[in-house]
Amino acid sequence: MTTASVASQARDDRAAIDKAVSLLVAFGDKASSGIGVSELARRAQLSKSTAHRVLGMLERNGVVERVGTDYRLGERLHELGRAVYAPGQERVRDLLLPYLTDLYELARHTAHLAVLHGHEVVYLAKLYGHRPAPVPSRIGGRLPAHATAVGKVMLAYDSEAAAQALAGSLRRFTDHTVTDPDELSAELDRIRLVGVAFDDEESRLGLSCVAAPVLDRTGRAVAALSVSGRRGHIDTRRLSADVRRVAVAASRTWAVGRAAQQRVGRLPRP
Repeated sequence: MTTASVASQARDDRAAIDKAVSLLVAFGDKASSGIGVSELARRAQLSKSTAHRVLGMLERNGVVERVGTDYRLGERLHELGRAVYAPGQERVRDLLLPYLTDLYELARHTAHLAVLHGHEVVYLAKLYGHRPAPVPSRIGGRLPAHATAVGKVMLAYDSEAAAQALAGSLRRFTDHTVTDPDELSAELDRIRLVGVAFDDEESRLGLSCVAAPVLDRTGRAVAALSVSGRRGHIDTRRLSADVRRVAVAASRTWAVGRAAQQRVGRLPRP
């Protein structure tokens, strides 16, 4: 038996659930736009016929859907993904999305709305133009908070999340990523003084970002807004005042809206 035959047999011996998960992971950055069967099979290390059969099963269950001859992730999978988010994230997105729009109109660079889940950032919304920056974020995706501007600015205003992050392993993404707990702690102190955080090629080389927190009435960060762009094509220091101003306005709206909803008992306290 040839080496190729042995590899093929090993792939075929995988359980159906393993093959399905391999295909779902294989979508990668094409989860929304669509990708063909041949490319999915190659990425998942499956034969084209096996990939086609498993995709058919996933399609029948609403986990993937067809776009012409391509496939993309389906609504059922998005519903399952939303179920693992922290409670109230859809409400946060709905209430703060207008401010994300305002921020994009001001900056004309990629704008994000994110929240903390543990010591990770979860991206709730993202706006960008015809030439978006090569950011590692995606809606519903997660990144370690210490390596992003939105993450650091929320850690600075959430002592429990900051303690959790500082006690864990700080993953290095580039040579600029802050991975020393003492250095990160000092940076969080500085962020609280100025009200904004910066990411200077810490999450990805060539990328710069500035973020500001959306605060509740106790001063804890419930979300963050940010602007990202290619290094050399964005002035994050100049834009920091705009980001901070929009975030302050969003904080006021959040505080008023939350107080009104709590009075009528529709929004549980965290």
